[in-house]
Order: sequence, then C-alpha cells, then structure tokens
Amino acid sequence: MAAAAAAGLLIAVAALATAAAVSGGFPAAMVLERAFPVRGHADMGQLIARDRARHGRMLQSSTAVVDFEVAGSYNPYVVGLYYTKVQLGNPAKDYYVQIDTGSDVLWVSCSSCSGCPDKSGLPIQINSFNPSSSTTASTISCSDKLCTQGIQSSDAVCSSQTNSCGFSFQYGDGSGASGYYVSDQLHLNTVVGNSQSANTSASVVFGCGTSVNGELTKTDRAVAGIFGFGQQSMSVISQLASQGVAPKAFSHCLSGDGNGGGILVLGEIVNPNIVYSPLVPSQPHYNLNLQSISVAGQQLAIDSSVFSTSSSQGTIIDSGTTLAYLAEGAYNTFVTAIANAVSQNAQSVPTQGAECYATTSSVTDVFPQVSLNFEGGASMILTAQDYMLLQQSGSPEIWCIGISKVQGQDITILGDLVLQNKIVIYDLAGQRIGWANYNCAQSVNVSTANNASTNEFVNAGQLSDNSSPRSMPHQSLPLIMILMLSILLFL
Repeated sequence: MAAAAAAGLLIAVAALATAAAVSGGFPAAMVLERAFPVRGHADMGQLIARDRARHGRMLQSSTAVVDFEVAGSYNPYVVGLYYTKVQLGNPAKDYYVQIDTGSDVLWVSCSSCSGCPDKSGLPIQINSFNPSSSTTASTISCSDKLCTQGIQSSDAVCSSQTNSCGFSFQYGDGSGASGYYVSDQLHLNTVVGNSQSANTSASVVFGCGTSVNGELTKTDRAVAGIFGFGQQSMSVISQLASQGVAPKAFSHCLSGDGNGGGILVLGEIVNPNIVYSPLVPSQPHYNLNLQSISVAGQQLAIDSSVFSTSSSQGTIIDSGTTLAYLAEGAYNTFVTAIANAVSQNAQSVPTQGAECYATTSSVTDVFPQVSLNFEGGASMILTAQDYMLLQQSGSPEIWCIGISKVQGQDITILGDLVLQNKIVIYDLAGQRIGWANYNCAQSVNVSTANNASTNEFVNAGQLSDNSSPRSMPHQSLPLIMILMLSILLFL
C-alpha cells in the first residue's frame, strides 16, 4: 500500500528520477492474477492478517488500449494477491509484479539482490533486472527533477556519496525493500479496435531492488517486485501523464462469480451507470468522504464525524485489501443492524473474532442490502455477497460478516470484498473515484478520447492471453488466525 498511513499502510521512503519521452499514446490494461484459485476456505482471521500486512506495505489516449485477460478467481477465503506482467528493458524481459494501489513506485528485483527470491510457488518465472544488459537503461542522479519530487513526497532518498537516487521502503508487516532508480523502456501490447494489436513503449523511471527482507524473501508467493498505482509524481501513471501522452486515470473490474477474472485498465472504463465521489485532497491514499451507512433502506444512527478524514481516520478505497474494515465507532451499530434484520431467518453462531450466522435459506434472501453513502450523492450498493463470506457449506450454511474493525481506530478500508463485481474508476486528473455495479466477466468499453468532446471507445476484456500465468492451488487457512494477525498488523 502507499506511503505512510495511520492504519499501518505502507511506510515508504523512496526516490524517483526523470522519465524520457513516450512513443505513442494509449489506454492500457493489464492482467490481474489471483495467486491462488478457489479451492476450499481460508480462515477469516488469516484473510484479515493478510490485509494487515498489505496495509503495512493509466491511461486514456488516442487510438489503442492494452488488454490482458485476468486469470484466477476472486474468493476472500483464498489467501492470495494480484499480480501482472510488465516488460522492461531492451531487449524486453518479463517481470511479474504485485499490483498495489496504495503505493507509487514500480520496482523490480535486480541482479545480485540480497534476499530476493529466485523462484516462486506461483506458476511464474522470477527474473531479475540487470541495467547493464539493457541498451536503453540509465541510472538516475540526485539532481534529477523527479528525484527531487520523490524526496519531497517521501518516496526518495539520495546518497551524497554516490549521487544516486534511491529508495528504501519499510512495510507494516516488517518487510522492506531498498535499491536505486533507473530509467528504461516499459513495453505494452496495445489493442486497436477489437482485434488489431501493436507494441508501444515508454521510457519510465522505476526502482532496481538490491535488497529485500521479511515477507518479501519468502518463495511461496514470491513476485519480482511491486507495481504502485498511487498518484505521486514518481508513479508510472503520473510519469506518462506528465509527458502528455496519457491522462491520469486507471480502472479495474474484478469478477466475483465462480469463473473469476477481471480487468485492470490504464484508462477510463465507460459505463452510463457510473457515479462519482470526490477524492479528499492532499491525502497519500485514495480517500473518500463516507457520510452515512444504510441497512435495508434505513440510515444507521452513526455520527458522521466517525468517518471524517484526518491523520488517524478516514475511508480508503484499496483493491489490494482482501476484506473490508469499518471505523470502530460505526462497527457495533452496523453489525447490530444486520443481526436485527436476519433474526427471523438465521441463527447466530458463536465464532471468535467474527460475526457469523447459520441459515438454510439463500444468503441473498436472508441478508439485507447495504448502502455506503458518499459525498456528492454517490452510493455504493452492496448485496449480501458483497459483504458476507461463506465460512461453511452444507445445510445449514454458515456465513460470516466480512467487514471487520480495527480496535482503537476509526479507519474504514474498502477492499476486494466490496469492490468485486463493480467497475471502479480512479480519475486522478479529475480527483474523483467512480463506480458502477457490473458483471466483470463481460467486456468493457474504454475511452480512447484525448478530450471531453471526443467519445471513441475500445472494447477491452475479450482477448485471451494464453501466456498469462494461471492461478495455482494453495493450502487453505483457518478463520481465527486471520483475524488475530490482522489486528497486530494494524497496531
């Protein structure tokens, strides 16, 4: 997740340098990969633990869009991560990196990296970047404009001895990564119309990791680095936008059905049902003003100040978080409203660290609709499957509320559980986030307009990338472990 945050999100210090010119403009879509498929159930506590660790640690243009089909399935009880393939250098080489909407920097492990895994339990190959093997790579000096901006945003450090612009990230789960910045080519496969494809490259600045520690050294879910989608100057999105070839926007749509899949698009997905809420200004994360919550059409009696944004509270949209977290001052009122709504059709099941219910009826018939109401009149509508988790199948089924709380903190984090089956647009130029309920297994339209007066679209999400890594099975984890570990990581 992004640089320092009150919820134990990524605490980062890094550096960035100038990006050279980009050839050609394009919206771009990348494959999001779930690390593990839906095979069994993980404990809710383990899921929250993963989120705690996460909390510690684009583009619209003229004629084309890069589109990769997403492999794997979304299931909150499967412990995994999203990752995508980027191609860097000349000649181009593949690097599988974790998608992180909470941090700004793209970094990959480099040759001779201390602690960097050279293999992974995922069905991917771990490559390391070697600047000397690329004909277009160059290091970034401390005097570079982007390096200076990176220092100002706490994303860069500079060595007076070597005059090298570097980074040093410390994540909330205790892991860390450090290295230096280089400039080189980022290659993207763009799609023109619905079938024609072409290659496009852009010169961008990214991190060359020379040392990692903690969780980043483990091989079971190892990737070659992290792709930050934040909005500071060192992010790839900001670099491309500053060169005038792409707007500052990206979108995702994560399928919640049994087949899984989804799309991550560097650009804006177009849908007539999208509603927008303004971003809270001057925040390191994607903060929105949540104003109220309604359950079964009734607004809950929650003081709106519980949701106000400050250094220690607020509402964050984060596609890298598996579950969802509600401000402590609102949590008890929320779960009580759910309990009252289902009292005639479900029986409470004693479960440590979670609110669970047994029912023989359909979950959508038993559990009420929830509405999260944001500034600007935009509401995010949650069906039962957008906030309930199936803990045990059979008759009866046991369902648990997938929205937890952080003890002692009034922070709300909306993760994959509530974002599934929704188009979500991060319009950084307009400083707003939009969303609409959608079947993410279907294709989407992506705007290729360079200005508001032009409406041209590229159909994305239908092309299959047979070379994309597929999800692999992983051992399911019990529910209580997730809750306990996640609480520790938020402290």
